[in-house]
Parts: sequence; C-alpha cells; structure tokens
Amino acid sequence: MTRQKTSKWNLHMIGIILTLAWPTMLEQLMQTAVQYIDTAMVGSLGTQATAAVGATTTVGWLIGGFLSSIGVGFLSFIARAYGARDKEAASQAVAQAVLAVLFMGTLFTVLSLSLSGVIPVWMQVDPSIRATASRYFFILYIPMLPRAASIIFGTVLRAAGDTKTPMKAGILVNVINVILNFLFIYPTRIVTIFGSELVLPGCGWGIIGAAAASAIAFTVGGIRITMVLWKHPLVSPRGQTLKPDIKILRPCLRIALPNMLQRFGTSLGYVTFASMINSLGDISTAAHTIANTVESAFYIPGYGMQTAAATLAGNAYGAGDKKRMDELAGMFIPLEVFLMILSGGCLFLFAPALMDIFSDADEVIRLGAVVLRMVAVSEPFYGFSIIMEGMMQGVGNTKEPFFYNVIGMWGVRIVGTFLCTQIWHMSLISAWACMILHNLLIFVLYCICYVRKKWNPLAKL
Repeated sequence: MTRQKTSKWNLHMIGIILTLAWPTMLEQLMQTAVQYIDTAMVGSLGTQATAAVGATTTVGWLIGGFLSSIGVGFLSFIARAYGARDKEAASQAVAQAVLAVLFMGTLFTVLSLSLSGVIPVWMQVDPSIRATASRYFFILYIPMLPRAASIIFGTVLRAAGDTKTPMKAGILVNVINVILNFLFIYPTRIVTIFGSELVLPGCGWGIIGAAAASAIAFTVGGIRITMVLWKHPLVSPRGQTLKPDIKILRPCLRIALPNMLQRFGTSLGYVTFASMINSLGDISTAAHTIANTVESAFYIPGYGMQTAAATLAGNAYGAGDKKRMDELAGMFIPLEVFLMILSGGCLFLFAPALMDIFSDADEVIRLGAVVLRMVAVSEPFYGFSIIMEGMMQGVGNTKEPFFYNVIGMWGVRIVGTFLCTQIWHMSLISAWACMILHNLLIFVLYCICYVRKKWNPLAKL
C-alpha cells in the first residue's frame, strides 16, 4: 500500500471511529450532565442528603456490572458475526439477548428489592440516614427489567454499528429525569425569571422524589429501546425463536463469564472501598460522592472510544484481518491518550470550581478538589487501559482483563485503603491514592499485554 493510499485509509478509519464513538460520548455526556444536576439538586438539601444518595451508589455499579458483562458477551459474538457477514447468526444472538434481559431483569428486581433494607447496614452508612438510603435504593431499583433492557439492548445495537439509537434513548431518559426532578424534589415555589415571578409546582418529596424521577425515566427508556430493537432493520429478533439456544449462548457466556467475574470482583471492591470511606464520616462520604460524580464526566472520551474499539476489533477478527487489527490499535491508542490528556488537564484546572457546583460546605469542596487533582494526573494512563480492554472484549478475550482488574482492585486498592483508613486512621486522600496506584498497575499490565501481542488472537497467524 502506498503512503498516499495508507494516509487515505487512515483518515477513512478515523472517520469510522469517530462516527461510532461520538454518539456514545454524547449519550454519556448527557447521562453525566443529569448526574451532575441530580447531585446538585440533592446537594442543596444538605450534606446528609448527599451522603444518603451516594452511600449505595457502588451497589448500583455492582448490579450494572453484571448486566453489562452479559452485554459484552453478545457484543463480541455479534460484532464478529457481522465481520464474517453472517447476519443470521447475529439475529439469532439478539433473540438470545431478549431472553437474557427477561431472566436477569427479573432476578435483579427480586434481589434488589428484597435486600434494600440491609444494604445500607452492609455499607456502614451512618444510622441517622440508613432509612432514607434504603427507601431511595428501593424506589430506584423497582424498574430493573427496563434498566436491563437499556443496558443489554444498547450494547447489542452498538455491536451492529448503531450507536445513535442508544444515544437517543439515553437522551430521552435524561430529559425526563431532569423535568421530573424539578417537579418531585422541591415544593411549590415562586421563582423570579427576567424580573417576572413564576409559580413552579412541586411535590416536595426531597430524596424520594429524586429516586421516583429516575425510576420513571429508566422505565420509559427501557420501553423505548425495546420497541426500537424490535423494529430495527439490522438486529431485530423478529422471526427468531425465543427458546434458549446453546450454540449461541455457549460462546456468549464463555466471553461474558470472565467479564462478569471481573465486574463482580471490581464492583464488590467498589462497595468495600465505599464502605470504608463511609466509615470516615459524612464529610468524607459527601466529598467522595461528589468527586466521583465530577470525575465521571472526564472519562467520557475514554469509554466512548472503547465502544468503537470493541466493535471494530470484533469486525476485524471476524473477517480474519490481522493487518487491520494492528492498524486499529495504532490509531486508537494515540487518539485515546491525547483525549485523556486534555480531559485530565481540564479536571486538574477546574476541580475546585466543579466541587463548588455541588456543595456549599467548604470542607467538602476542599477535600474533593484535592482528590480530583490527584486522579487527574493518572487519566492518560487509564485511557490506555480502557482502549486495550475494549479491543480485547471485541475479540472475545476477557480472561486477562479479569485477572488484571481483580489483582489491581483487591491487591492494591482494597488492601491499601484498609491499611490507610482502618488501621492507620488516615483520610480520604490516602484512599484515593490507593485508587490511583490501582489504575497505574492496570496500565503496566496492559502495556506488557500490548507489547507481547497477547491482546490480538490473530498475531500468531
């Protein structure tokens, strides 16, 4: 291939990458914006309110991790099927994804609601806010079935190259959530806009109103994405049997199981990590909750690119195109690292101002700004890990990421945080330092994997 043709091909591929990535980035940006608004609204109710909402957040990550891991299994299978131009196999896999949604959604509905009363106790939440945290969690996880549909069906659509439909569904969820938050959280009040007084109706439900708004929005989003999937020209399950098909489920589960164990291990680690932070008191819990919310916006470029990396790597693997696999890695990694340097720089510069949006407590703002600036420095390293994990998921290699993440989470973050906060009685800053060391270890392990080409199953061909 001549230099001119190579340059044109690279520009063409970068165009494809950005076409796949931008809807996911916009979807995540909208989700983060709503999370910012939620946190700011709840934060206006006081530090205890913020702590009550944030105290069970990591349990939600645990549940979402299970569902996302199922989606990863279907993503790899469908992306490879499309790369091999086997549309029938892809449609059969979508039908099995419908069964997965029904089973997993029902299972997690029962588990979430039945355990809502004891989860705040397990999380070492302050006794004064346990009842509120429990009610918030119960209401938030009533619509687990539509939430499962949003996660798994969204992944199925992205695997087929359709990133716009999940984006549109996500925007719908977020708009509904914001509108209902204004109506449910606050009481009826008079506001002045451009010199005119307006009466804004409200229920005055506080934290419970925030949970109800989110639950309704998730329900609408799940129904919407299910309807679109059913009518979709590429991946509709219509005409396919909805009985379990072991020929489809076996390879999907072979990929999903290590990813599920990884997410379970890391999410359980997040729960343990958060419970130790909760034991430090309301100030640390509130600062940690808000800093997590702020930080999530700056991972958007990383995870948006990860979706594109997984899809295109799966397509190349399905087509047996070794050269394209290497070229994709050569384009994704520099682009990702550049984006994460920009986002990390912005996070470092604006950390105090971002914390100030969500809290009026000076102690919370100062503490949150310190930990945000610490983690900002590690963002480019984490970006590399995100891309490598995405490409490995696309080709069905989920075993190495499982070992890397579990070793980093439990061997560094949890052990280190336990020693720092529970034995040596150090502050939230020490816990975030352990988190950064965890991310750096993951980076080193993925670097070794990349150099040795263990991520690419076509490298030995």
